Amino acid sequence: MPPLPPVVYEDEALIAFDKPSGLLIAPDRWDKSRANLMGLVHERYGHGVANVHRIDAGTSGLVLCAKTKPALDFVSGQFQSKTVEKAYQALVVNAGPCAAPWAGGTEPIATPEGGLPDAFAVDLVLKEDGAAPGRMCVVRRHGKGAVTDFRVLGRYGAFTHLECRPQTGRTHQIRVHLAASGWPILNDPFYGNDTRLLLSGLKRGYKGRDDEKPLISRLALHAAALTFTHPVSRARITLTAPLPHDFEVALKYLRKFAAPGPRRR
Repeated sequence: MPPLPPVVYEDEALIAFDKPSGLLIAPDRWDKSRANLMGLVHERYGHGVANVHRIDAGTSGLVLCAKTKPALDFVSGQFQSKTVEKAYQALVVNAGPCAAPWAGGTEPIATPEGGLPDAFAVDLVLKEDGAAPGRMCVVRRHGKGAVTDFRVLGRYGAFTHLECRPQTGRTHQIRVHLAASGWPILNDPFYGNDTRLLLSGLKRGYKGRDDEKPLISRLALHAAALTFTHPVSRARITLTAPLPHDFEVALKYLRKFAAPGPRRR
C-alpha cells in the first residue's frame, strides 16, 4: 500500500491532503484491491473522516476532508451552492482545430496568431459519453451546463501554462473544456493526443539518453487551491498545495529553453 499523502492543513474540523497523481479518491468500482486515498485515511484516522469533494485519479493536489458530520454538511453545502473557489494549474498543448467527435463540433478558442487569449472562459454543456462509459462529451442540449475560467500563466511555444477556475463541478470538466477548445491537457489519456514533453524537443544539441523519458509523463493537471468558509470559525480561508516536483521540473525547462509565444509544433 502507498503511504498516506502529505497533510497540508489540519484542525479539529478539517484535514486536507496533497494527493499524488494516480491515487484514487474512493475504491474503484471494478477493482476493489486498488489503493485509494479514503482507504488510507480510514486506516489512520478512522471512518469518521469523510471526503468533501473529489478530483480525478490522474489529477494531483488538494483533497479536503471533514472530521465531523457538521463540518461535512457545512462545507459540502458550499460546494453544492458553488461558493467554493477552486484553482487548478495545467500544462496544455496546441492540438489545432478540434475534430474529435465527442467535442460536438466546438470551435477552437484561439487568437489570430494561433495562441490562447490571456484570459478566456469556456461555457459548454457536458454529459457522459454513451459510446465510452466513464468519459464525457460536449452536447448542445440534454446535458449539464459547465463553465470554466482560464488565465494564461506562461507561453512556451507549443505549450501553455494555465490557471483554471471551474465555476461548476462536472466530471472531467476542465479536461473536456480545454480539449474541445483545441488545447488538451498534456498527457490526457482520454481527451488528449500523443504529444510528449521531451527535453530533446526543447534543447538544441541535446545529447542525452537514447531511451529519453518525458519531463512529465502523467496528466499535467494539479488542484492548487481551495477557498471556502471554515465550518467552525466562519472565516474565509484558502488552502494550497505546491506544484509537484515533475510539474516544477517541466516548467523549469520550458522557461529555460522554449521560445515564448504561440508556436505550432
